Amino acid sequence: MVVAATAETGAQLAALAQTAAKGLGILKFDVGGSLADESDARVERGVPKQVSAANSAAVTVRVWGDRGTVGVTSTTDLTPTGLTQALVMARDVSAFGNAERVPDFSPLAQATMPPVPDQTGDPVPVGQLVETLLQAEKELLAAHPAIAGVPYNGLSQGRRTRFYFNSEGAHRTEETFSNSIYLYSRTEEADKRPRSAGAYRVARDFANLDVAGCIREAAEKTIAHLNYTKVPSGKYLVAFSPEAFLSLLYAFANIFNAQSVLDKLSLSNEDSLGKALAPAFFTLMDNELHPGNPTISGFDGEGTPTQSLPLIENGVLTHFLHSSVTAKHFQAAPTGHGRLGAKVGVSPNFFCVTPGPEPAFELTTVENAIYIDELNALHAGVQASQGSFSLPLDGWWYRHGERVSIEAATVAGDMLTLLQSLVAVGTTVKVTPRGVSPVVWVDDLAITAE
Repeated sequence: MVVAATAETGAQLAALAQTAAKGLGILKFDVGGSLADESDARVERGVPKQVSAANSAAVTVRVWGDRGTVGVTSTTDLTPTGLTQALVMARDVSAFGNAERVPDFSPLAQATMPPVPDQTGDPVPVGQLVETLLQAEKELLAAHPAIAGVPYNGLSQGRRTRFYFNSEGAHRTEETFSNSIYLYSRTEEADKRPRSAGAYRVARDFANLDVAGCIREAAEKTIAHLNYTKVPSGKYLVAFSPEAFLSLLYAFANIFNAQSVLDKLSLSNEDSLGKALAPAFFTLMDNELHPGNPTISGFDGEGTPTQSLPLIENGVLTHFLHSSVTAKHFQAAPTGHGRLGAKVGVSPNFFCVTPGPEPAFELTTVENAIYIDELNALHAGVQASQGSFSLPLDGWWYRHGERVSIEAATVAGDMLTLLQSLVAVGTTVKVTPRGVSPVVWVDDLAITAE
């Protein structure tokens, strides 16, 4: 049984788990997870294609057994019976837990939480989602005769409740509400290749969702790709859009991930802190609390408060992302990046690239440069543990300030070399759903025409 996603639900689950654990004689346990109520719509050529609603849960239960080892289980049944069964299963499997690497509660699970803005909201009728999306499709199709369809589109809204509590009295709960829209159009012209482009927007409430901006961006990008050419293969000065550069950072987040370091799956090692990764003008933060983040979380999966954490400061690697487990090994403090699961994992929250102090290159004046708007197939083209990438791109070729769309090309390189090859960052940042970044310039990067 899945229950409604409200902040009160987290408190109710904590009380149910405490009662069930006491009845089972379980002295040490914790529970973390989330509940979600979501609805979304998709349309196709003026009619609704799919309208759906879902109520879901993802809950992890950990129990420390008589041997001191930990058992972990997951459940979606949040009734008293379901929670009791989950506690029993976790207790039973704790007998087989790893005795050499036993996690513990985060030492910061009861620390003071950072101030987080109110992120609650009220859903709009599903019919309003459908009508808004139908109108967006209509306007995008009317933007240019060559735009023949909007094959990928969606408008969604959702309430999410996150919680963490343990047997020592820690209790965290928070509620967020968000809306999102994406539009991806496709062209058809005689004797020319189909061209595509899209845009995406997120907001905490429907009234502030920038639907018009999403339509405008998708149209402008699609139209700008109609006039295309082959780009000669070679080494170029390359400008990454904020979205493209952030996607690379997330693809190679193992550089900063302490668990990946311990698992020997990182481009860093235990001695990497304090070493230069990039030029001195480059600074990267992980800041879950950035006001532009559409769904701020005040705590991670272990109940550790989130924060603004410098990862690369003036070009130097200064911090790793830690859970309570990795922090203990490194004799550091947890950083608010722990994720509960079969084992405690680590993942980034919200990357923020600091803008440069001086104007960077100008696309309107460069003699020969590539602007990468979007990177594709990251799931297949990134070898994260080796540092290499070879990715299809969408973008433009700038020659003496004039731009023309690139018909088809791939960018390839090594991430650590790319960081060393940064030559400038823009002075204006763009807030995206995944982070904040200016345009980032890299010299001597390989572009191969397809």
